[in-house]
Amino acid sequence: MSRSTTKSRSPAEPRAKAAEPEIVLRLSDITKRFGSLLANDTVNIELRRGEIIGLLGENGAGKTTLMNILFGHYVADEGSVEVFGKSLPAGEPSAAIAAGIGMVHQHFTLADNLTVYENIILGTEPFWRLSSEYGAAVRRIEGLAKSFGINVDPTATVGRLSVGERQRVEILKALYRNARILILDEPTAVLTPQESKALFETLESLLAGGLSVIFITHKLYEVMEVTRRVYVLRAGKLIAERDTDKTTSDDLAELMVGRPIPSPKREAQEPGPLLAELRNVTVRRKGELLLGDVSLQLRAGEILGIAGVAGNGQRALADLFAGLAHPDEGYLIIAGNSYPNLHPRNAVQLGIARIPEDRHTQGVIGDMSVAENLLAEHYNARPFSRFGLIDWEAARRFAGQIIRDYDVKCPSPLTAVRLLSGGNMQKLILGRVLSGKPRIVIASQPSRGLDVGAVAYVHGRLLAACSSGAAILLISEDLDEIISLADRISVAFRGRLSPPIARAAVTIRQLGLRMAGHGFEDSLPREAANAN
Repeated sequence: MSRSTTKSRSPAEPRAKAAEPEIVLRLSDITKRFGSLLANDTVNIELRRGEIIGLLGENGAGKTTLMNILFGHYVADEGSVEVFGKSLPAGEPSAAIAAGIGMVHQHFTLADNLTVYENIILGTEPFWRLSSEYGAAVRRIEGLAKSFGINVDPTATVGRLSVGERQRVEILKALYRNARILILDEPTAVLTPQESKALFETLESLLAGGLSVIFITHKLYEVMEVTRRVYVLRAGKLIAERDTDKTTSDDLAELMVGRPIPSPKREAQEPGPLLAELRNVTVRRKGELLLGDVSLQLRAGEILGIAGVAGNGQRALADLFAGLAHPDEGYLIIAGNSYPNLHPRNAVQLGIARIPEDRHTQGVIGDMSVAENLLAEHYNARPFSRFGLIDWEAARRFAGQIIRDYDVKCPSPLTAVRLLSGGNMQKLILGRVLSGKPRIVIASQPSRGLDVGAVAYVHGRLLAACSSGAAILLISEDLDEIISLADRISVAFRGRLSPPIARAAVTIRQLGLRMAGHGFEDSLPREAANAN
């Protein structure tokens, strides 16, 4: 248009206000009760086209219930859900998917033996179709990948992909089903820093393409980096909505738990005597190499951090000290003695305590009571055993003391553990582990899935045990946790361990590169290289 034909605007004439993007999702006055528990209390949330919002809250704050209502797994007692201006039928997951809602879970739901293409189309074609529209599907997947900047080979076998690549497959799977609203649940929990950066770049492409995203995470710095607005739930109620550029991560943490959260500080101290070590240990299981020529030392009053993406030998490492795995080669040495076939009972007697990576399947028995779970490693010891019988009165007193000392929120020692939140289960395990004043603590993913308040509590307890002289082997995929707690850090990759480095001498970027295999090229055993 030429300048002469352009209509001029008077200085007094107000400038037209830019139209707000369309509201694509509206949760209105959502209320949900489970008996006397008010899980969601008149919650209101709006999401606009091309926007990414954060959803924060403590464990048990109501985030999962809210998402289950959105997907039709639960039916709200009160309130409504609108998607693109239309009411969403309650209790119908198929209706949510048809309306354009997709979700990428923290734990991927992919078949390792199938290709990317096969995983993506699984469930999208009629069962009775005699042949698959392979060519058309692959072309569509390639088109979606190109449009949104998601680099993945449709013909690759999923089992051979990295964790970051698998996550991109999950996103493509949602896009293939015409998702226009994407919910990401703890999306960076198993990613290296480099993979997290690639995910955030992918999110930018998704937003530019018109998608809208709900981002659920406990990592507040990520919320600050990628979201525009944040909703905070506490005890089922929406207690705050904040523009990200007008708040801080400390403010959000305080909103989540209702009080300031001091971060535990790692006080420098000289390590004590050597308590345990692995010397050139190799572990195989059913012909698969889990650990290859691994050596490490655990000293009193020191935390050795093991970083790495899941599946690189960390579980076998923890199992060795717990008596659940045995060296095929090399030596497990505790207090100067070699143990070629350490039994779990011997491990407990030697003062080795374990915080397992999966609290639900390895840490507690859900249908047993709090008192019974606390007694699991002490049932044959005084004062809980008298003449071969359990003294349940002593057991209940012990459980009551742990509940008070470790701030476990539960009605009584007789409460079934499955009724506790994840954070309270972890506090219960901490109480069982640390109350016996162990000499060695094997802590695997001790804060996985916990909110910021529970994380600070767990870290504080581990640091207190270390200050009292315990040696701690900290195995974690959370690099912030490793950096903040560990004195020395090694990286696990395909069953090998890198030489330990002092915390002050390493950066998160360097750890991330090692987690991706840099520096291991010439040190991998032939079996591990072939297996991966």
